[in-house]
Amino acid sequence: MHHPAHRSPRPAGAQTAAGRPSPEPRLISGVYGLVLASALAAALDSPDEQTDPGSDAVWVLFTALAAAAAHGYAHVLAHRMSAEHSGIGVGLRAMLAEWPVVAAAVPTFVLLLFAVPSWWTEGDAVSTALLVNTLLLAAGGAWTARRAGRGWPASLRAATGDMFIGLVIIGANALIK
Repeated sequence: MHHPAHRSPRPAGAQTAAGRPSPEPRLISGVYGLVLASALAAALDSPDEQTDPGSDAVWVLFTALAAAAAHGYAHVLAHRMSAEHSGIGVGLRAMLAEWPVVAAAVPTFVLLLFAVPSWWTEGDAVSTALLVNTLLLAAGGAWTARRAGRGWPASLRAATGDMFIGLVIIGANALIK
């Protein structure tokens, strides 16, 4: 139950070269969650404001939950428009299928919580979260390419491309601050 714009050229239920189910829908949601969490953390860490890492952590998690629910609801609307089955069960399954958006925000949430008891500054927590999220983007790119049966050179290119998204956020954060 994925929005047609997010479908790969392969048919639903497609298998990878190794015979496993395609991880593409989860990867799309996971990438979206990592980018969302990174952008939120960077935006919430303003040098001109008093820091509140606990509140910022809650906002990152709440926004990821809201984004997942909205994305799931968009799937529900798409199903209604395509005359497929609809109803509460379809809607709940579509929203629950967006769990990777929320799961991807958890590292940022946890790292911001480490700044609550002053173990480190919120700026350090945000910098660490941006780095961790960038590395997770790279790892996800390499992992999915390998799972799709691609060789190491292609997998490293995929990792580099995904990592570039995180580097853009880090660069924007540095320029804006």
